[in-house]
Amino acid sequence: MPALDINGASLWYRQAGRGPENIVFSHGLLMDHTMFDAQLEALAERFRCIAYDHRGQGRSEPTRSGYDMDSLTADAAALIERLGAAPCHFVGLSMGGFVGLRLAIRRPELLRSLVLVNTTAETDPPGKFVQYWLMRAWARVFGFRALLRPILPVMFGASTLADPAMQAVTERWQALVRDARRRALLKATAGVLYRAGVADALHRIRTPTLIVAGAEDTATPPATARRMHAAITGARYVEIPGAGHSSPLEQPASVTAAIQAFLADPQAPIGGS
Repeated sequence: MPALDINGASLWYRQAGRGPENIVFSHGLLMDHTMFDAQLEALAERFRCIAYDHRGQGRSEPTRSGYDMDSLTADAAALIERLGAAPCHFVGLSMGGFVGLRLAIRRPELLRSLVLVNTTAETDPPGKFVQYWLMRAWARVFGFRALLRPILPVMFGASTLADPAMQAVTERWQALVRDARRRALLKATAGVLYRAGVADALHRIRTPTLIVAGAEDTATPPATARRMHAAITGARYVEIPGAGHSSPLEQPASVTAAIQAFLADPQAPIGGS
């Protein structure tokens, strides 16, 4: 897997396919580019697919700073430009969605379409902010592996956690967190925790947009996704049954099908969906 020096950080990315249009995948917190493996495999037949790791996560280099959402958005913009991928279809989950929203608001020329998966334009409500702040404080002292059990129902839906066939998926995620670099992950967590909201700017988005929500997502519940849907002109909305916050891993076929249907004609009228 190659890497690029972007804004003082070495960012790793995986590339698959050679289609005439580009899709860039941006992962969520406590994840890496592999969360989109199923989507890359399916979409590489038609598209050039690029999935990258945010600084300090996955195989990308930790840096002393640059974990705030504005810096991560600048990283994404530079990567898209350096790889000659503009205008691209941008798929962002959770933290990756925070980046995608900012690109659509500030650098719309880089995007052909936007897919927002299990994300929000809002800041965390006070109760959830305190919960996540306490988790981060605990991780600072004891490490993230000490939080694996309480974080599981945040990252995965109840259906996934109750399904023995999905145990391998959740175990791979736990191994990823156990192997992560604590200091970098703490900085990335702070970037998410203290982010500014962009809900007031959603009316400025003119990029064709698909919003995908996990029906069992407790981190970014469907209600927050529906508020984005109402605020972004012409946006489409799909809710994935049996999926929590990690829907591309939990229901990969359903998420892939939703993305494929959208990319077949991103400019199609909504018809009330």
